[in-house]
Amino acid sequence: MNLHSLLLFFHLVGIVVWIGGMFFAYVCLRPTIVELFEPPQRLQLWRGVFGRFFVWVWWAVALIAASGMTMFGQYGAGAIPPGSHLMLASGMLMIAIYVYVTSVPYPTLCRAVDAGDWKAGGTALNRIRQMVGSNLLLGLLTLGFATLGRYLA
Repeated sequence: MNLHSLLLFFHLVGIVVWIGGMFFAYVCLRPTIVELFEPPQRLQLWRGVFGRFFVWVWWAVALIAASGMTMFGQYGAGAIPPGSHLMLASGMLMIAIYVYVTSVPYPTLCRAVDAGDWKAGGTALNRIRQMVGSNLLLGLLTLGFATLGRYLA
């Protein structure tokens, strides 16, 4: 096994955790929560879910960024595979969106749940939902750049 294979493994593990988690939360968990719970219980549940998921995403982001930049550095100037620059740009945008979610609407959601302010909590949760939906689509686009980028050249 060579270093590139190990880096690619870590890169893919991080991607599976992050994008897979967003897909599960957005497509499977969210509709079920809406069907089964009233707003106060929904908000409390999402606070707990995000509290656990975001810890894993921080690790995933660290793995993705470290492995990706190391693999990027393995190529000589001008030898970077087609699509990689697009993958890097969209990945960085995903990270920026994630940092925004964890530093603005998620703390707002936590404060609102602690205070029993369900309206403010709902507003914060809706913002998180929008950002997660955008990041999920962007993540799928990023996967496209990574796997189909050679056809862009």
